[in-house]
Amino acid sequence: MSAATLPLPAPVATRSSATAEPRLVRWLLTGLALAFLGLFLLVPLFAVFTEALRKGFETYLAALVEPDALAAIQLTLLVAAIAVPANLVFGVAAAWAIAKFDFRGKSLLITLIDLPFAVSPVIAGLVYVLMFGAQGWFGPWLQAHDIKIVFAVPGIVLATMFVTVPFIARELIPLMQAQGTEEEEAARVLGASGWQMFWRVTLPNIKWGLLYGVILCNARAMGEFGAVSVVSGHVRGLTNTTPLHVEILYNEYNFAAAFAVASLLASLGLVTLVLKSLIEWKTRHELARAAALPGERPA
Repeated sequence: MSAATLPLPAPVATRSSATAEPRLVRWLLTGLALAFLGLFLLVPLFAVFTEALRKGFETYLAALVEPDALAAIQLTLLVAAIAVPANLVFGVAAAWAIAKFDFRGKSLLITLIDLPFAVSPVIAGLVYVLMFGAQGWFGPWLQAHDIKIVFAVPGIVLATMFVTVPFIARELIPLMQAQGTEEEEAARVLGASGWQMFWRVTLPNIKWGLLYGVILCNARAMGEFGAVSVVSGHVRGLTNTTPLHVEILYNEYNFAAAFAVASLLASLGLVTLVLKSLIEWKTRHELARAAALPGERPA
């Protein structure tokens, strides 16, 4: 049989017929998804900024520089400045232990890290009141030593730390498990100490995942409402964070000021989204570069 009479190979389908959908169906599903996002995400976001600026920029600015608003913003920043670094240290240590070592209680530690996802923030706040309130387990001792935790800044920090515990650890655990322990073992064989192994091998490999977790943790810390509402006491100018201040202004029918302060939280969400997208793009870029250079791993 000559080459001219040989049968040509059947064309390879670029897409499985089981997953190929008609163009109309694809357009319909895409349109429904965009309509859902627009109705439940973009429209409320647009409404927040519209209502915030309805009475003019001067009214908007006055609501932000009002003393109680400034106190709420400062307290929110203070709580985030304490809770995020604390969860950063815990998250890295927990993820390193879980991903790189085998020990008794490993499953229990993972369960405890996931606990804030399963427990309502309001319940978490009530637990702190039960423990540190005036009639709580440690309440009499704390009163005798003039130590205030509930209805004060320490209680707000504790509640915020509880609800934000999983974000950094849960971001790093699968990443560090996927990377394995080969590089750490090689560094150990070459004589590196524990700190040298962490700073020069482990940390460079997790830096983008770590930054991603910190951004999410910070956004949740600054926007937390449920647990903080229970332990704060709602003292204006003292224990009100920004979300609590928005609630008070709205309950007082001061809608312009409420939406003005709420626009700060909405702006935080937008900044978080942009940073999240940049980190995801950077991660994909690093992975693509590593795939092009087989001998190099992504930093």
